[in-house]
Amino acid sequence: MAGWSATHPWRAIAAWFVFVVLCLGTGSLAGTHSATSADYRVGEAGRAEAIAAEGNLARRPIERVLIESRSGPVDGPAADRAVRDLTSRMRALPEVDRVEAPVRSEDGTLVMVAITMKGEELAAKRHIGPLVEQTAAVQAANPGLLITETGRPSMSQGLDTQRGDDLFLSEMITLPVTLAVLLLVFGSVLAAGVPLLLALSSIAASMGLAAIASHVLPDAGVGNSVILLIGMAVGVDYSLFYLKREREERARAGGRVSPSAVVELAAATSGRAIVVSGLAVIVSTACLYLATDVIFSSLATGTIIAVLVAMVSSLTVLPAILAKVGDQVDRRRARRAVHPASGRQNTGRVWAAMSRPATRHPVATLLVATTVMLALALPALALRLNVPGTDTFSREIPAVRTWDRLTAAFPDLNVTHLVAVRADPAHSGEVVSALKDLARRVEADPRFAGDAAAEPKTSSDRGVSTLELAVPFPAGSEQAQQSLQRLRSEYIPATVGTVTGAEAAVSGDVARDADYVTHQNEKLPWVIGFLLLLTFLMTVAAFGSVVIGLLGVILNLLSAGAAFGLLVVVFQYSWAEGLLDFTSTGFIGSRVPLFLFVILFGLSMDYQVFVISRIRESALRGVPTREAVIEGTSGSAGVITSAAVVMVSVFAAFVFLSLVEMKQMGFGLAVAVLLDAFVVRTMILPSIMTLLGEASWWPSRAMRRSRAVPALADVQPVGAAD
Repeated sequence: MAGWSATHPWRAIAAWFVFVVLCLGTGSLAGTHSATSADYRVGEAGRAEAIAAEGNLARRPIERVLIESRSGPVDGPAADRAVRDLTSRMRALPEVDRVEAPVRSEDGTLVMVAITMKGEELAAKRHIGPLVEQTAAVQAANPGLLITETGRPSMSQGLDTQRGDDLFLSEMITLPVTLAVLLLVFGSVLAAGVPLLLALSSIAASMGLAAIASHVLPDAGVGNSVILLIGMAVGVDYSLFYLKREREERARAGGRVSPSAVVELAAATSGRAIVVSGLAVIVSTACLYLATDVIFSSLATGTIIAVLVAMVSSLTVLPAILAKVGDQVDRRRARRAVHPASGRQNTGRVWAAMSRPATRHPVATLLVATTVMLALALPALALRLNVPGTDTFSREIPAVRTWDRLTAAFPDLNVTHLVAVRADPAHSGEVVSALKDLARRVEADPRFAGDAAAEPKTSSDRGVSTLELAVPFPAGSEQAQQSLQRLRSEYIPATVGTVTGAEAAVSGDVARDADYVTHQNEKLPWVIGFLLLLTFLMTVAAFGSVVIGLLGVILNLLSAGAAFGLLVVVFQYSWAEGLLDFTSTGFIGSRVPLFLFVILFGLSMDYQVFVISRIRESALRGVPTREAVIEGTSGSAGVITSAAVVMVSVFAAFVFLSLVEMKQMGFGLAVAVLLDAFVVRTMILPSIMTLLGEASWWPSRAMRRSRAVPALADVQPVGAAD
């Protein structure tokens, strides 16, 4: 691929341009197919929602408008006028199903009007605009009052808007930082601009492809975020690896080889390593599909597409550009990168100093570095997982601030349990009686709101009945959790459970979160097991060494453990709140660790492949393993460190975002890459390989052949048949 692109540069560049335009155009025409409420159903909560939907009794999206005085109790006549205006406006909207009668808070400070929307809960945020506009119109007509709107749909829309603003902010941080790092690495605007432009074009193409893919695997609203996060990181890194190797080959050739031939030489080494590492990221990320969760599937799809497109760009349009402008890309720096006469890499004093302890004092280096990593990983034992709820939403969103005032005035609106029952229509009367008995029983329980008047609803075919029970505590509180446990373990078995053939299940915010965590914990061993196995097999296939495969798995676990430990220390406690501008929830988002674990395994393969491939090249020339480790580590240290700085800057930009989960993901990825590049691949891996010596390559036949021959004329690239 690289050879054809280098010999037909204009065709390759034009083809890439057409590819990006086609991806964007087709994706725009196809649109993004967003996940529906049914896609999120798991566990008993999912069964309850399916039962309710079967009887056309699914929970409807509800918006609530608060009418308040600017100070003190709300004025009755003024509030009544505002309510009449609001009610007439809302009832005229096609998105509205019904408008409830106004309710005044006990202290008289506000009046609440509930508005039930048509359609399903998850889709309501796409249709909330007209309701927000009418609320704003009523506010304009009543300047003496404070009129605001809140609810799941408006808060979700606010989160989406905030996420979009955050992505724009991350771009504004990432682009100049990445450009500055590349300028330091290459010392040339042209050389620095090529990786950045390729990464941006790859991201654009990936977003178009992701929109098309969403019609097969629905998008959970995180696809573009992960494409931006991963696409920029791997896109720049792959170009960086290729550019550095192309420079070395060009300097080594000393003008005696054509530009296209130089590009082919780079493709045979770094290009092949890019394919190996890219496939490793793709395969490891694909393990997320085993979680059978729409959000993880969406994350996996976005990551796989971003990495695949970045791989293609580094093997097609990048070689084409280098073949055309390679001679102009910083000739002076290229001549310094490799001494043409000797062909040996002039890596610089910094990289030599970094790799020296691992080869001169391997035992001490290994013990110290491993101890540090294990110490960093130790806090991970205290890791607490939970699903972030409204209490973790940014208070900069107006609808969230209104929600706080609403639940303070009406605590019963904090949480609602939905009890759904499916039974033979002949037993419908028994089911309704049992549900009324259930409402009476929970009335005396302080964990519930005590509404004995809660009325069951029954479907038209009398096969499904539902009951909603209010809880006056936030979803994440201990009281709300206990109310769910008592409901499922005691109240339902004693009431609905006595009806012959009745199938009962509980849903609601608390139930959804609890069942989601349980579902994820059940899938976690399968995901991690397959991830470890596939990572091991791919490493063995790439290097022909079982020892290297085992080392890869162990070192990746070490990097992930240290990242989790730091994640707990920073986000589970409160000491870093002011530093990173967040409010600690006392737990880590339930989706964060699994996503980090899978992505980190894939990204760690990048560094492992490039470091070990350099060591292997030297070893295949007949160089003893100890010297090969020195050559390979020092030869790759510069590009690995530069790539790590770029990737860390991309991930670190997400620490400045508003959503706590995104902060946690960005921080976890950034510190893991930093530790992996500067500690694991620079100190621990070389130390172990130095101590193991020739045993590092067991049972590679290619390495045994190289040891049988004093030197090889040609260096075999990564992935050569063993």
